[in-house]
Amino acid sequence: MKRAAAILIIVILIAAWILSVGPWDIGSRISLGLDMVGGVSVVLEAQTEAQGAELKSIMEQVLAVMEKRVNELGLSEPTLAIENENRIRIELPGAQDAQEAIEVIGRTARLSFRTADGELVVDGSHVRGASSGVYQGYETALIGTYTVDLEFDAEGAAAFERATRSIVEGGIVSAGEYRADQIMIFLDDQLISAPMVNKVINSTHCQITGNFTSTEAANTAALIRGGSLPVALEEVQTEIVGPTLGLDAAKTGLIAGAMGIGIIFTLMLVCYRLMGVVANIALALYVLMVAWIMVLMKAVLTLPGIAGVILSIGMAVDSNVIIFARIKEEIAEGKTVRVAVQSGFKRALATIIDSQVTTVIAAVILFELGTGSVKGFAMTLLIGIIVSIFTAVVISQLLLNEVTEIKALAAPAVFGAVDIIKPLKEIGFLELRKKLYIVAAVIIVIGIGAGLIFGFNLGMDFTGGSMLQLNMGKQVELSDVKAVFSGHGIDADLQYAGEKNEKIIIKTTDVLDNESREALYHDMRGLCSDKGNQDFVEQAGLIGPSVGSELKKNALKACALAAVAMLIYIAIRFEWRFGVAAVLALCHDALMLFAFYGIFRIQMNSPFIAGLLIVIGYSINDTIVVFDRIRENLSILQKRKLEYIVDKSINQSIGRSFMTSFTTVVAVIPLIIMGGDIVRAFTLPLIAGVTFGTISSICLAAPLYYDITKLTKKNRYRGA
Repeated sequence: MKRAAAILIIVILIAAWILSVGPWDIGSRISLGLDMVGGVSVVLEAQTEAQGAELKSIMEQVLAVMEKRVNELGLSEPTLAIENENRIRIELPGAQDAQEAIEVIGRTARLSFRTADGELVVDGSHVRGASSGVYQGYETALIGTYTVDLEFDAEGAAAFERATRSIVEGGIVSAGEYRADQIMIFLDDQLISAPMVNKVINSTHCQITGNFTSTEAANTAALIRGGSLPVALEEVQTEIVGPTLGLDAAKTGLIAGAMGIGIIFTLMLVCYRLMGVVANIALALYVLMVAWIMVLMKAVLTLPGIAGVILSIGMAVDSNVIIFARIKEEIAEGKTVRVAVQSGFKRALATIIDSQVTTVIAAVILFELGTGSVKGFAMTLLIGIIVSIFTAVVISQLLLNEVTEIKALAAPAVFGAVDIIKPLKEIGFLELRKKLYIVAAVIIVIGIGAGLIFGFNLGMDFTGGSMLQLNMGKQVELSDVKAVFSGHGIDADLQYAGEKNEKIIIKTTDVLDNESREALYHDMRGLCSDKGNQDFVEQAGLIGPSVGSELKKNALKACALAAVAMLIYIAIRFEWRFGVAAVLALCHDALMLFAFYGIFRIQMNSPFIAGLLIVIGYSINDTIVVFDRIRENLSILQKRKLEYIVDKSINQSIGRSFMTSFTTVVAVIPLIIMGGDIVRAFTLPLIAGVTFGTISSICLAAPLYYDITKLTKKNRYRGA
């Protein structure tokens, strides 16, 4: 039955791939983000001091109004969500006229009550509240039905009384499609309700009855409340990506992603032979599962999301490498291939689970605290890690077990893995640990010192400001562009882009709202050629200072939460000394990333936060593998000194650490070359994180555990 299951998996995999690239066309089913198709993303912040339940009610009202407006734009997959309690994020992939879309969703809601002859009775400023309820009258037909209850201020109540009296007395003549005894309620010139008036209403309260369902009554009340919100909405973050730029980015990003996956497949074949074939079958299933899960979850694939997929594939490779290393060790001890495979999987399982769970912790925190593209990156990473555990542990194990049943293939030579690194002798890392501590400290001091003295290169995401990329259609003098911006009182940094310098990237610390941008576009168009006028605004971004401040706060919160969560998990699964050593190594990795950005003056934006969390996630993954080997050797080599056990464990883990890191770094190189600025911003800290994490897990984490154990625990066998 296992053999039949293995054959069935391969047949299903081949059929699924054929169908997915053919009739089912999975490519058309995956939702693409703004950076891949173009469109608009706007974050609006409620200007109110309200908190708690009151703020939640206000934001729900805003969301109801915005959903109605966005639906009227006729876009296929708009998304709206409340963020950070007082903000609403609206993403409109495929919006062709970005400025018009921003104007539509950003204007103040206009609520009005009118009679059948078109006369205004009251507007939204006179409505103090609206809620849904259950009708309490005695008419049998209406008992138990839902109502919309309205409350007016004194001026509104007086105007409403005059209007209803005129209707009841027959003083209104219908001038259109509505009856003379109706009052129409409009939101943004769209009718949301048209109740009939059956008596004079001379109170601040009135009730709309009818055949409302609970949902209909609640929605109508929310729309009416929304129209009368006493809160202004301020545009605090904007991203506009032109369709041409988006499609170019999608094409290159997908090609780069495919090349990265191809590199991983090739490396597995070259380095692990028959086991590499099995791993690639599992990875092919992994890619297919991730793609269909994203379709079913209606997740949005962004360019950073592609980087997340590549990284999660690296984690899947890591699981296979751990398994293969264990199998190789079992074969080297003289066991048959069949027994070695079974034993290798059993010994590797705990390591895989522990290493992947700690990375999941980082991905979850990144998803919860991240926004926009950072959240998309975390989503694909999280999905990928979970699927990788299944494909590596279940599918690879099933296939390898069945391969061992074929005598011609169950030979050590066929199953042997090729070592990427073969040290001539075991390295005494504990002897070198003080020198390693000093080198790490010096690099951190120099890097962070440079950042503090000369200032870290904080990007727009942290400082606030605006960025524009304009297609002028020809090369224009930067001095002419500078003059236009100076005429508007704006100091901006300018640089050319494009093959013929026909594009200009403009960055400024001034926060340019939609009105300011439109004024600038009007003057800049005078410098364009006809071609430039066609696709004038290729990209635009705005980050308000409040967003930048919150980004910094969330970065610190994310790192602190990740460190605490991992410390607790490691302390439970191992012991507290391992947890403390791991957290100290994480601090080293985070500080090294800061030093890296400080020394090379790399700009820090929101991808830096993702990179920081990935540094933590990837580093702890490597560290757990080393710690797991130490834990195992402590049981096997009980009579050996701790110094020998730690050094032995590190040396046993070097090949696996190097292989995983090398595979991940090589796989993301196509993204760096072809992926554009957005993807490079994610992949650069990713590569740095992989490098620092690998170094710290080998050179620092285990030595720190040794020193902590020496200070806190004496043992005649494990003492130095």
